[in-house]
Formats: sequence, C-alpha cells, structure tokens
Amino acid sequence: MTKTRVIVAALLTAAVGAARAADEAAEAIEPDQPGIVESSSTVGKGRALLETGLGYQRDKSDGVRSRLWSTPTLLRFGFAEDWEFRLETDGYQRLRASDGGGTVKASGWADTALGVKWHVQDGDAERNTPGLAWLLNVDMDSGSSAFRGQGLRPSLRLTAEWDLPRDWSAGLIGGLYRDSRDDGSGKHFVGGILGASLGWPIAQAWKGYVEVAGDQLASNRNGGRSISAGTGVTWLVDRRLQLDASINRGLTKQTADWVLGVGVSIGF
Repeated sequence: MTKTRVIVAALLTAAVGAARAADEAAEAIEPDQPGIVESSSTVGKGRALLETGLGYQRDKSDGVRSRLWSTPTLLRFGFAEDWEFRLETDGYQRLRASDGGGTVKASGWADTALGVKWHVQDGDAERNTPGLAWLLNVDMDSGSSAFRGQGLRPSLRLTAEWDLPRDWSAGLIGGLYRDSRDDGSGKHFVGGILGASLGWPIAQAWKGYVEVAGDQLASNRNGGRSISAGTGVTWLVDRRLQLDASINRGLTKQTADWVLGVGVSIGF
C-alpha cells in the first residue's frame, strides 16, 4: 500500500470513528406523543423528529354510534437550539356513523396546524424546578370538507416537566385556544386547555404513564368540555426510534368513549 493510500485509509478510519462517537454521544429523542401533555424539550438545531401513528375512536352518543380512524402526524424541525418549527395534522381520516335511520360514511384529510415551540428553561431536579416550554399553534381550515374547521384557530400553551427521583417524571400543560361557534354566527370564543401526567420506568428502555387532560374546556354553547383519562407505554428502541401505544377513556359527553393509538417516532 502506498503512503497516500495509508493516509487516506487513516483519515477514513478517523472519520468513521468520529461519526460513531458523535452518534453515541447524541441525546435520545424526546417525542411529544403519546398523550396530550407534551414534553418541554425541543429537538435541537438542525435536527428533525417525525412522530406518526394510527388512531381509532369509538363513541356512542344520543343514539349515534361512530367509528373514526386517523393517522395523526407531527413533524418537528429545530431551527435553533431552543426553538423548533412544527407541522401537525390528524392525517387521513375515515368516519362511519350510524343510527336507527341508516349509516353515513366520510373520508378525507384533516386540517393542518403550523406552530413553534420555545424551550424556555431546563429542569433542575436538585432545585425542583421544571423544564418549561411555550407552544404556539395555528390550525388552518385546510382539510377535506367533512373534517374542515372554521377559519384560523390559534392556541397558546405552556408545558412544565419535572424530573422526579427513581426516573419518575411529572408534567403539566395549560393554555388557551380561539375558535368559531358552530351556529353560523361567525362569532368567536376562547376556551381552555389543561392536563397533568405522571410517568415511571417499567424496564430497560420502557416507560409507562397516566394522564388526565381536557383539550377542550368551554361552555356548552361553545362545544362543552372534552376531558379524558388515559394510560400508555413507550419503548425507546434506540436513541433515534421510539414506539408507543396508548388508550384513553372519555369522561364527558363531548369526548369520544374510547381512543386507542399506536405510534412511531423517528429522529433525523
């Protein structure tokens, strides 16, 4: 082997070793799914995280039985160390509703939301201070006619995340959203968002959680209160891949009776 080839081989070996070391030093992904109480972390500058899955809702209310399949998806891209851009949608949906008079079917795309997350503060277990982040989203009336909302619907949320002893964790989220009334008046209203979660380690790379959350807290004329209780598990396959499963039970009339989901999160 010539001297040049030796140098090239040495450089390639060093580059591969550096890449492996960087990969090993990279922090594990911290997806927002599953659950309503999102993490306070951002993905980091120049990194992306795709969170997607399959959702199923079953409900019976006022004599109407409904089944809804969806493909919820969230794409997060870090344009600064503490800032990320977010693109979120419930994806392709398929609805089947029936009562004594017959069955109605609908399928199409859900609305898309654009947003940003700002990681304000790191958590400190010794001082018992939480990690904090602000999330600003704007839902757009971009979906198929059967699933389209009315106009632009902004929301602002603050999420807090505490690291507890023995790898337990706790989270809170609260916020406000603005939406249009369904009566055709064109008037708007402001509703609330509030949730709490508790997580714990199950085994190596496995975690469980429970949460109670209200993603729609408004007066009856503005849609009422949508509150649910849920639990789920996550499996961090490696630093860039997480699988999850969840189940939620509706606690109010305005909430679907059961919501099930399976998901995958992939970091880039």
